[in-house]
Amino acid sequence: MRKWTGIAVGLVLAGCAGQALAAQPSEQQVRQLMDAVGMGRMLSQMNSQMAGVMQNALPCVPASYWQGFVDANATNQLIGRMVPVYQKHFTAEDIDGLLKFYRSPLGQKVITQMPATMAEGMQIGKQWGQERGQQMISQLQSQGTLNPQGQCPATGSAAKPAGGTPAPAPAPTPSKKK
Repeated sequence: MRKWTGIAVGLVLAGCAGQALAAQPSEQQVRQLMDAVGMGRMLSQMNSQMAGVMQNALPCVPASYWQGFVDANATNQLIGRMVPVYQKHFTAEDIDGLLKFYRSPLGQKVITQMPATMAEGMQIGKQWGQERGQQMISQLQSQGTLNPQGQCPATGSAAKPAGGTPAPAPAPTPSKKK
C-alpha cells in the first residue's frame, strides 16, 4: 500500500511541477493580448492627457518638450513592465482564452463600449452616493444625532456629505438691536 501511495504522491507532485512550469504565458502571448485590447493605444492616450495637464500646469515648459515627452518608446517600456504582472496572474491557457474572446466580435464590442459604459456607470455611482449621503444626513437629523444644519450639536462640526465637501455652515443670523 505504501508503494502505491508513494507513486501516487510522486505523480501528483510531478504533474503539479510540470503544470506550474508550462502554465506561465510567454511574453509574446501577453504582448499579443495587450495588442488585442489596444493597451498601447490606451496608454499612449493617457500619456498624452497627462502631458496636456502638465503643460497647462507648467506653462513655462516649451511645447517642444511635451511633444518629445509623448513617445511610443515610453509606452513600450510600460508594457514591458506589465508583462510579468500578467505572467504572474494568468496561465498560458487563460491568455489564449482572453485572446480568443478579445479577437471575437463581442470582445471587440467590449473594448469599444467599455469606456462609455464605465463613464456612465461612474456618473450613476456618484449620483447614488450623493443621494445616500443626503439620506444619511436626513436620518441622523431626524434621530437628533445631527442638528438641522447637519452639524454635531455638541461640537458644531459639519457633517461631510458623500461628495466629500462639508455641509455648508449656517449663515449667521443678523442680531436685532433693541
